[in-house]
Amino acid sequence: MLRSTPMKHVRLLVLTEDLPQASLALADMESFHPDTRPPTEARLAGLPGREYREVFTQATARLEKIGKLIPVPQPHEIEEVRVVDFNELQSLNAWLGKVWNESSAYEEDLRRLDDEERLVKEQQAALANFAHLNIDLGMLRSKTRFLDFYVGLVPRENLRQLEGAVGLAGYILHVYMQQDESAHVVIVGPAGTKESQLSAVLDAAGFQNLPIPQELDRNPAELQRDLDAQRASIDAQRKALLETLARWADPFAGPLLEARRTLMLAEPLVSLDPSIRSAGYLAYLAGWVPARSVARLDARLRESLNHPFEMSVRNPMPEERALVPTVPAKSWILSPFAMLVKQYGVPEYGEVDPTPLFAVTFILMFGSMFGDIGQGAVIALAAWLLRKKLGRFWPFGLMAGLSSMVFGVLFGSIFGEEHLIPALWMSPLSDPLLMLRIALGWGVLFLTMACLLAIYNRLVIRNWSGAVFGHHGIINLTFYLALISGAVNVATAGEGVPGAQVDAAGAFGTLPMVLAIGALLALAAHSWRHQDGAVGEKILVVFIETLETLIGYVSNTLSFLRVAAFSLNHVALSIAIMTLAGMMGAFGHVVTLILGNIFVIVLEGGIVMIQVMRLQYYEGFSRYFSGNGHEFAPLKFRRGSA
Repeated sequence: MLRSTPMKHVRLLVLTEDLPQASLALADMESFHPDTRPPTEARLAGLPGREYREVFTQATARLEKIGKLIPVPQPHEIEEVRVVDFNELQSLNAWLGKVWNESSAYEEDLRRLDDEERLVKEQQAALANFAHLNIDLGMLRSKTRFLDFYVGLVPRENLRQLEGAVGLAGYILHVYMQQDESAHVVIVGPAGTKESQLSAVLDAAGFQNLPIPQELDRNPAELQRDLDAQRASIDAQRKALLETLARWADPFAGPLLEARRTLMLAEPLVSLDPSIRSAGYLAYLAGWVPARSVARLDARLRESLNHPFEMSVRNPMPEERALVPTVPAKSWILSPFAMLVKQYGVPEYGEVDPTPLFAVTFILMFGSMFGDIGQGAVIALAAWLLRKKLGRFWPFGLMAGLSSMVFGVLFGSIFGEEHLIPALWMSPLSDPLLMLRIALGWGVLFLTMACLLAIYNRLVIRNWSGAVFGHHGIINLTFYLALISGAVNVATAGEGVPGAQVDAAGAFGTLPMVLAIGALLALAAHSWRHQDGAVGEKILVVFIETLETLIGYVSNTLSFLRVAAFSLNHVALSIAIMTLAGMMGAFGHVVTLILGNIFVIVLEGGIVMIQVMRLQYYEGFSRYFSGNGHEFAPLKFRRGSA
């Protein structure tokens, strides 16, 4: 289940006249990922279908433009799979051109009404800035011989400072409206004498000038009525135009839907065009097909094509590994987890698909860090009720909530209350040290699995040196397990003997010590052989890399203590909410419990999810998952959403 779906390289030689039928068969099977590389045969250098593609592109563009005026639905299914020849495509394109020429007049009228409405809205917005003045706006716009006028906005916090500054310059400031964080002001003063000085003051205060348009010379209330009347007239014209358009478009509904179906049938051949090469009557195309689908594809082509064809099948070659697409997980359960894995990258062909392992470990860690029956039920119920809005992501919320409920039963917690039901296991706060030990054990298991997957991925591509000496390879894993074994020996050496003095070096164990030192020496020797430079430089690099290996594994293991820390934090936060609720009256008690649980679900639930993602991406994927692949994208008919 963790392995990539085996793929085959399929090479087809068909008669050029059978290309349209072949493309339909390939699209209907939805199992052929085109390979755009040219064939090795120099004779197959022709590029058929260019004219077909140009006509298809023009017809599609015309239909899309028509669709902006006349809704043309996407068919969910294709009732009859048939070949669309070039003559039919040309006729359809010509007809769509005529329909577009007729409909473009309606588009121009609608655009003209939109432009008129936008102009009216701009005038209304400008009028709103001056409506409270209720004076002749033409006088404010033009400077008189003796007075200067400034109308504009200034931040409220600068208003008092500006008022004092303009007063010193002999000007008067009047606030005629305050809105949000800005004040609308009019500044009046003597013309000419201190204009430059006032400009500096206005700039320092953040003054923003409001120009008064020519159209606003009239009384604001009267102008507002005229603008409202213009908008009403525009709305009436648009309504009448849309009704006329609907009557005109009614006879075209069926033919346009059929036109979309025809273009859907023509699209596979156009999509294949970059992959097709030809020599006279012979055409070549190649692609990647899942191994399980090769026999069905061969049978379908034999059933569909009118003439003989040749289909050769082979396994991908090692140098083609980067070109082979990866088939994504299809299960509805794994689909949301595959989406999260895809945020990191797509597995290369042959590389382990981490989706199943990611799903299991994610759910386990989330539940253990957020264990509560009631809060988990809320998450699961919310995911179920919002499944239409969440789309393929709703199973993720459902399983996270169910995992939280399972661990809530183990911890005996329901909406933060730990005394309503007995714990099937124990409350995390009853033995914090045990929780920390379990978290460390889980970290060791997780990192070991990650290293094993990294080793497997390198063995698959025959990278023997990387599998043995590379980061998280066999030598690294040997060192890590020896280090963990010795640490466990030291931790358990003094148990049961109060006050006993433990010799850490002796308790570590001979075998773990030999394996750990031997692994570090092997890594150092391998690094030394691959270093260039002076001896001192090589010693420094080898020392740093060896030290990084030691510190890295220790810190990565300790990183999993957050699994226990958040399970303890969840209980402690619930106790705090219960304590606070106990200090309230009956009504306040209920409100505090409700708000407290909402706070925990939203805030702590989000934080826990982020922490789990961090552990998955950084501690897991960074060890064994390159994410440099590309997703399987088979040729298929473009259908509408159901």
